[in-house]
Amino acid sequence: MQVNLHTLRVRPVIKSEEARYRDLMRQHHYLGDLPKIGHSLWYVATHGEEWAALLSFSASAWKCGARDRWIGWDFRHQYDRLSLIANNSRFLILPEWHYPNLGSKVLSLCHKRIAGDWQEYFGQPLLLLETFVDPARFHGTVYRAANWSCLGLTRGFRRTRDGYSADAPSPKLVFILPLQRDARAQLSRSILDPIYRTGTPKIMLTAQQMRTLPDFFNDIPDPRRAEGRRHRLSVVLAIAAGATLCGMRGYKAIATWAKDLKPKARERFGCRSENKKRVVPSESIIRDVLVRVDPVKLDLALQKWNVAFGKEDQSLAIDGKTMCNAIDEAGQQTHIMSVVGHETALCYTQKKLAPCP
Repeated sequence: MQVNLHTLRVRPVIKSEEARYRDLMRQHHYLGDLPKIGHSLWYVATHGEEWAALLSFSASAWKCGARDRWIGWDFRHQYDRLSLIANNSRFLILPEWHYPNLGSKVLSLCHKRIAGDWQEYFGQPLLLLETFVDPARFHGTVYRAANWSCLGLTRGFRRTRDGYSADAPSPKLVFILPLQRDARAQLSRSILDPIYRTGTPKIMLTAQQMRTLPDFFNDIPDPRRAEGRRHRLSVVLAIAAGATLCGMRGYKAIATWAKDLKPKARERFGCRSENKKRVVPSESIIRDVLVRVDPVKLDLALQKWNVAFGKEDQSLAIDGKTMCNAIDEAGQQTHIMSVVGHETALCYTQKKLAPCP
């Protein structure tokens, strides 16, 4: 049977087809099925009414030395820009469709449409695709034929609940495909182009920052009664500040970020130990502390942190806002001028401005 590759089509899998998609992945892919977690797009390649291949694109790898060196970005930028990369986490050519050039044709068709689909489904742009190939099974021939570039091997460590595995038994080949010519330059810029900024600016906290952040809140009086204090005030404030620096907004988001902290991160923040496990403060505790703590002393502590770590910023932005529901003694709306670091998204200072006469 001859297959006319020009008649192949690639499109997203619709809701009613997801069960069939997952069943085929379980049957035929050596890694099995992969559930949708976070931003994920499933594609099917069709020849007429028949399914020929299946693909899954999902969130990029948290860390990948070969990719990160190729981009050349600073780790402070990396956390805020991983959403501009998608990972081809599954690629399955169905058993009866192993024809010459079919795989590279399918990848090419995905290349042409995925940036638009990602924007439509998730409201975010894409600049780069990545994938990992097990050299014990494959050579990545189909990716090379579709103009993907091989950057080398990963170190082979696997993500675990406690961080990363102690051994590195299975290094993978790293392939990337830029979705536009200047993708590499855009990802490595010291200041990201506004059209690629999504959501609130975020930074990645270093181990040193986690360890030292609680120290900046040691002199703040604890507004809570002595009975029932399960977590030190400095630890609660440090976790709330760390979550906010990493882009979290609202008590629920801060608490969720805290729950996701790995054991090493919890230890660095100084979280209390219960039954040999580090415990983070709950949403109600975080809310209670932030509502009752002295805002002036909290602001001073954060300013000291800015002085210590704000030197990482290479440039500053000045931003003005009018507080619609804040009226001063003269009946005028309050105007706030802020100076914010581009790289760290830290607010260096704020000043209340008098209305113009």
